[in-house]
Amino acid sequence: MNYDEFNHFCGSFVGTSHVVQWGNSDVWKVGDKVFAVGGWSGNSQAAFTFKTSNLNYEFLSHYDGYRPAPYFASRGMKWIQQTETSGELDDDLKYYLSESYRIVASGLSKRKQQELGISLSNQPCS
Repeated sequence: MNYDEFNHFCGSFVGTSHVVQWGNSDVWKVGDKVFAVGGWSGNSQAAFTFKTSNLNYEFLSHYDGYRPAPYFASRGMKWIQQTETSGELDDDLKYYLSESYRIVASGLSKRKQQELGISLSNQPCS
């Protein structure tokens, strides 16, 4: 997955917004809360960062192509960065980005979810 594909995928979720910040990274938010970041690899290689469940964090922290996300993980947050971007893990990345969106969106108030048009019960997992 490249950054254009990443941005297209993240933009397909309801109620999202995109900003470029933190060292020219593509930052995706739902209800002003970050759910995905494209960038921050420390070199020219693409890297994608997302929030995970506790179980997925423990699994991915030790899996090739992933690492605890710089900045986030050092502060005790359950964020992972995918560094393997050859395309082999694209389907996995789409799943984890979808889960990150769901986790962050579910933390919004019901009122905010309604304002944004978010219905988590029928949110597609692309």
